[in-house]
Amino acid sequence: MIREESMEMLKRQCLQCGRPVRGRVDKKFCDDYCRNSFNNKLKGMSNNLVRNINNALRKNQRILEMLLSDCEGSTAKANKERLVRLGFQFQYVTHTLTTKAGKNYHYCYDHGYLPLDNDWYLIVKKGE
Repeated sequence: MIREESMEMLKRQCLQCGRPVRGRVDKKFCDDYCRNSFNNKLKGMSNNLVRNINNALRKNQRILEMLLSDCEGSTAKANKERLVRLGFQFQYVTHTLTTKAGKNYHYCYDHGYLPLDNDWYLIVKKGE
């Protein structure tokens, strides 16, 4: 009987560190530290992607907000070169809004832009 338990322990190894696992037959980790490390690694890859995209969206929103606050009115204009120089990433938007006239506004949260001619953009804030 003791021999069977020893053989079973050798078969079951911690998924994180490879040490023998003791205890319940469905136990996969030798301790809480290994269990947490394993699960954090699994979640880390997808969390990093989401975190990076959210950071890019927030940066885009701050850039649009800053450009809009520099102007007196409720709209502003900026060219593509300036937006890119400030770090704006056009591939990241939270949503688009198509007006009845067929114009497509691209938004980063509550601030948006409308592509105009010659690489110029009209910058707006939602609700204004």
